Amino acid sequence: MTATILRGVQLPEAAAPHDVLIEDGTIAAIAPELTAPANTLELDCRGLTALPATIDAHVHFNDPGRADWEGGATGSRALAAGGGALFVDMPLNSSPCTTTAENFDAKVAALSQSALTDFALWGGIVPGNVGAIGELAARGVTGFKAFMAESGLAEFPRADDLTLFEGMKAAAGVNLPVAVHAESHEITSGLTARAKARDIAPYLASRPVVAEVEAIHRAGLLAREAGCKLHIVHISSGAGIAAALEARARGTDISIETCAHYLYFTEEDVHRIGAAAKCAPPLRPAADRDALHSALLRGEIDIVTSDHSPAPQHMKDSPDFFAVWGGIAGVQSTLAVLLDRGVPLPLIARVLAEAPAARFGLPRRGRLTAGNYADIVLVDLAAAHTLRREDLHQRHAITPYLGRTFRGRIVRTLRRGQTICENGKIVAASCGILVTPHAQPRTNA
Repeated sequence: MTATILRGVQLPEAAAPHDVLIEDGTIAAIAPELTAPANTLELDCRGLTALPATIDAHVHFNDPGRADWEGGATGSRALAAGGGALFVDMPLNSSPCTTTAENFDAKVAALSQSALTDFALWGGIVPGNVGAIGELAARGVTGFKAFMAESGLAEFPRADDLTLFEGMKAAAGVNLPVAVHAESHEITSGLTARAKARDIAPYLASRPVVAEVEAIHRAGLLAREAGCKLHIVHISSGAGIAAALEARARGTDISIETCAHYLYFTEEDVHRIGAAAKCAPPLRPAADRDALHSALLRGEIDIVTSDHSPAPQHMKDSPDFFAVWGGIAGVQSTLAVLLDRGVPLPLIARVLAEAPAARFGLPRRGRLTAGNYADIVLVDLAAAHTLRREDLHQRHAITPYLGRTFRGRIVRTLRRGQTICENGKIVAASCGILVTPHAQPRTNA
């Protein structure tokens, strides 16, 4: 039996320092001044805060097929450097997309050889694949992702309302959630077609808040009628949060996600930074950023993710801003953003680890408690760090966070008790494992 003890860590809700005993990758005990078994590795963690390692439930690591955009190797190392030990990969932009059992197997094979952290997988809902939902569930997907507007990839078309409704009914039958990119196709495509100029301002105007709100209302209705658990990804506005809460009040089993970049940047940053800050839905005015922050502090947002969606430089270089690949690369900075924004530590632990583990049925994860896997991040809250180009572990050094200084410094990330990143350096070579969900009750996150 291998054992490690973390001495003198500060826990989010504890007044005094505690020790954390780890045996065979699992938290064996947490208490002040534990007695360590013989031959235990002792780590002096006085002055450090321990949080459950981040579970990023929304990333695009694109393995197999588009690892030149980002692969499991580079993406998972960036996640580890940012304090994460598990990611849930979206069914696109890998090629093939995860819309069949065969494609699921191909992705598991690729990530099992490349990913440093543990991983889980979303399946996809696209026209024509509703019949594959049962097979994907049997393979172990955490749920199913659908786009209500065009995804940007021809091989992952948007789900029309009938496809979405029938997909939701099939997902309800296997008790798994459906995650939706909630923007109205009719509004966004119509405004895009009308745009006379092709620069930043017309792009932002082509994806207004009303497109998000309308789609959330529609998704909430369809999910309620289908009896399906619904997850709204990357809500970008205060009105979007209000729409999701209204759907919940009407009886939809809904969980609410926003992303670190919506809590940190505004549309002014898109004009200043350019393509590295393009995403969909787009960054909003400061009033929406502040509304999201207030909603987070009120407990109305269940999960915060990165929506890490990178691309090579040549896909970010077009003079036509509509043609630039839309995706923000930020998997290494999610925890840093919440620390810098002053979010209370217990709330950080909930939205970055506990809630995604609970909502998506990831067993023995998300909380620092005896019996759970020792997925832990140690942070020096008295320090600060500036994100430099040489600090990045992602494949391409394209991120709006570059050069930003954040409160806190991540000292160590442990995955199932093994240190995988220490002081920004990857120190482990072993690969992560596939994590599949257990049955979950039909309750809100």
